[in-house]
Amino acid sequence: MAMAARLVSRSRQLYSAQAAFVNGGATQARSFAKDTASDRPPVSGDDLLKGIFFEVKKKFETALGVLKKEKITIDPDDPAAVARYAEVMKTVREKAGLFSDSQRIKYTIETFTNGIPDARTYLNTLQEIRVKSGLIDHLGIEPLMMEAVEKIEKDIKKPLLRNDKKNMATLLAEFDKINKKLGFSKEDLPKIGEELELEIAKSELTELKKECIEAMETQLKREEFKDEEMPDVKTLDIRNFL
Repeated sequence: MAMAARLVSRSRQLYSAQAAFVNGGATQARSFAKDTASDRPPVSGDDLLKGIFFEVKKKFETALGVLKKEKITIDPDDPAAVARYAEVMKTVREKAGLFSDSQRIKYTIETFTNGIPDARTYLNTLQEIRVKSGLIDHLGIEPLMMEAVEKIEKDIKKPLLRNDKKNMATLLAEFDKINKKLGFSKEDLPKIGEELELEIAKSELTELKKECIEAMETQLKREEFKDEEMPDVKTLDIRNFL
């Protein structure tokens, strides 16, 4: 399970990185900059913190509102319960405006690589992002991508700029070869993404089940509950505890 999640996460990061090569990685960053442009009046530090607090509070209340309505069965061994949990969590993210795993990777890459003119610096920055994020390049993707850049730079005898459409197209063709070599296909990503969401959902349900059992065991140790029997976790309705 953990290996599958790492592979999908890396494949998503790989394709996000390669896609950002094409558009310069600036689209989302520019949109964010536009939303916070100078046409807005300046705000004080207190007002800024207050705005952040209320935004987080709003997202939390929205997420809690969804969880209070939707039934979740705490049974990580039941595929139907896992699929239902994944569906509820997706609704929470959509309504609360939270990033999914792939969206977070894409946003981070685009934000930190915005304005980088050449491919080599871009890849070095990508490596820094990976390291700071605690991700491990298990498949050795980064060296292969850098080799592709070096190959083209050797042919053109100058740094490869990201606005060089002709040679960037050649680089992306080299990336496609790398993807095939590693067994990645863009067409497979939606299906792999769905499988990953289910793996994450099962992992989270397993942890939730563990925490519920530990909490009930602690409760039953108290004198006033010594004659009570521990209920089956699957029968619990977390909506009653929110």
